[in-house]
Amino acid sequence: MIKAYVGATIYPISRAPIAGGVIVVRDGKIAAVGTAAEVPVPAGAETIDVHGKVILPGLVDAHAHVGLWGEWYGQASSDGNEGSNPITPEVRAIDAIWPEHSSFADARAGGVTTLQTTPGSGNAIGGEMIVVKTDTTGKTVEDIVLRWPSGMKAALGENVKRYYGQMLKRAPSTRMGAAALIRAALYKARDYERKLGLGKDDPSKLPDRDLGLEQLVRVLHREMPLRIHAHRADDIVTAVRLAEEFDLDYSIEHCTDGAVIADFLGRREAKVNLGPTFGHRSKIETRALHFRTAGILAAAGCKVSIISDHPFVAIDHLMVCAAMSCAEGMPEEDALRSVTLTPAETIGVADRVGSLDAGKDADFVVWSGHPFKVRSVAEAVYVAGQLVHTA
Repeated sequence: MIKAYVGATIYPISRAPIAGGVIVVRDGKIAAVGTAAEVPVPAGAETIDVHGKVILPGLVDAHAHVGLWGEWYGQASSDGNEGSNPITPEVRAIDAIWPEHSSFADARAGGVTTLQTTPGSGNAIGGEMIVVKTDTTGKTVEDIVLRWPSGMKAALGENVKRYYGQMLKRAPSTRMGAAALIRAALYKARDYERKLGLGKDDPSKLPDRDLGLEQLVRVLHREMPLRIHAHRADDIVTAVRLAEEFDLDYSIEHCTDGAVIADFLGRREAKVNLGPTFGHRSKIETRALHFRTAGILAAAGCKVSIISDHPFVAIDHLMVCAAMSCAEGMPEEDALRSVTLTPAETIGVADRVGSLDAGKDADFVVWSGHPFKVRSVAEAVYVAGQLVHTA
């Protein structure tokens, strides 16, 4: 079945907006995008009239806890933090995602078609992340995986201190302790890899298998980014220090204080998953919370993705966060990219999603008006060309 959506203003993100555009969808993929003159409607195609509407790629949320966090389900589905040890690189988000969780429907309602879901920040190293599509009805988690693994979660600052130092009365109880544990784990992984090499010639020298260290070896090889939770400016700098010490691929998660050190981050073209911003200052680390931070970091040269951190900001408000960042100084083009193509690039799935280009997945949203207008709604949401939500 070939379908052609005609007449809308299309924001491909990878190129300038197209007035009165055409999108042709074939077998779950985008076959063509352009003006009516560039893209004739194929013979026999079903034509859907979307005049007066606005079409964008499906939104991409680079940092959420969708399918992992309890919310109103309570403890039964509170699977975001494995609190038995501050270093748990062996745990995997895929083993705890519940596709029937209502947060997936929330995501679809807000036009989010792809997201990275991650363990929480209670641990210094919290486990493996995964990127999934949000079309979950009747599906297993394996059916919705887009990239696995997509990163290793690490955390600095108050969350780790509070859980282990204050509640459990064990290390780490300080910022120094959290950084030291991360550093020590990475050095252990380096030593583990050396012993594996020795064991190739002499099996008696092989170490006992350690699933967590195996994961960290992948981090050391830049096969898996280290995604480091850090709000306060000094924690952000510590995160960069650790990443540069081991020459890691990394991103800064949250980065609330990022404007304070924007030049420092910009010189490194740092990947920043920024937020949640649409909420209150829940702890001292978030005292600098402001929508202007996104524009400041983008202007400095950072790759900024605006995140929901759902459920801490509802994922169906992700576009509102982008709109508010635009209102506070981020150029419209950058703000739209911050919830589409930039996060797709940061989490390693830009070959499939994030922009409306021929060959990519037909994940797109028909908005009633420009999505930065408060009354605009996601009228129709498509994943792989299938309608998954209507307003």
